[in-house]
Amino acid sequence: MSEEKIIQMDMGKLDSEQHSENAILCLGIESSCDETSAAIVDSDRNVLAHIIYSQIPEHQKYGGVVPELAARAHILAIDDVVRQTLDKANKTIDDIDVVAATAGPGLIGGVLVGWMAATGIAQATGKPLVAVNHLEGHALVPRLCATLADGTNKNTAIEFPYLLMLASGGHCQILLVRGVGQYEMIGQTLDDSAGEAYDKVAKMLGLGYPGGPVVDARAKSGNPKAFDFPRPLCDKPGCDFSFSGIKTAARTFISRAEQPFSDEYINDFCASFQAAVVDCIVNRLKNALSDSRVRGHKPKTLVVAGGVAKNSAIRAAMEKLASEYNMQFAAPPMNLCTDNGAMIAWAGLENYKVGKVVKEPVAPRPRWPLTEL
Repeated sequence: MSEEKIIQMDMGKLDSEQHSENAILCLGIESSCDETSAAIVDSDRNVLAHIIYSQIPEHQKYGGVVPELAARAHILAIDDVVRQTLDKANKTIDDIDVVAATAGPGLIGGVLVGWMAATGIAQATGKPLVAVNHLEGHALVPRLCATLADGTNKNTAIEFPYLLMLASGGHCQILLVRGVGQYEMIGQTLDDSAGEAYDKVAKMLGLGYPGGPVVDARAKSGNPKAFDFPRPLCDKPGCDFSFSGIKTAARTFISRAEQPFSDEYINDFCASFQAAVVDCIVNRLKNALSDSRVRGHKPKTLVVAGGVAKNSAIRAAMEKLASEYNMQFAAPPMNLCTDNGAMIAWAGLENYKVGKVVKEPVAPRPRWPLTEL
């Protein structure tokens, strides 16, 4: 495992003034896709250590994640990642109170690697084990640390209930988060996720993988009205998304264009595509905020989480929408938007505190909707 692929994330490192003696320490392990990650987080919202092993270089030449390669990379990395996390926190496994790991959803080969590592640690040490739903990790991580509308990062609890847009390469959902394990689906994609659309458009333009960050960056220099992308479902009631039509329109536009593409063409294309995605998200969220299921719980915070939460235009649009509805806006810090061990450790702590620990064998799941919690 090459050292340049190891990322050490320092976020509120433990010190004697922050940490209480009664704080619970959780080791969290994440391996559901193309990041092998571990973190130690305490119940006072301190991240003692956070290590991510990035597999992106292995998958870039294929334009996306290859499940078999990802699983092998997890096997090679997992021991070093856990060891380095403990060393970084200056802790031994005896100091850990709870072990948590992603048990789904995700690429099952990768999920199995992290889950079996966590199970082995828990069984060898007698520590409590928590099976974390990967999506719940994203949903709860703003309660560990959140970036608020003023741009500050705060280790403070976002109060339940809140309205969440969870958007990543595999999911796009609007959820009412009422508590740990309490999720009500308000809307979801009927076809592609927003993150998948970004990656596919980037691939069409030859911008590489992952596509989201580069499309966002190029869009800042483009004309959002240069291409007339559709806004699927925006004239329909309800809160569900559809992004396949936007992706099809992108392919049609590109098939008619002269190649190689100029920088101006790419910038305008990215800006127009992104404007369509943002309009769809805002439209669906407005419908969600008017939905009786949401209004009845009066959420005070509008939250975006998942890998797509790093997108600057989506963050800005949701922040503006929250202000219009007199709500607080919150999102994870940029380094906690994509898959990471800290969110799994925090979700492990939240579940541990309400008594949700493994009491019998758990079978990892490639699919595990949040609403089944």
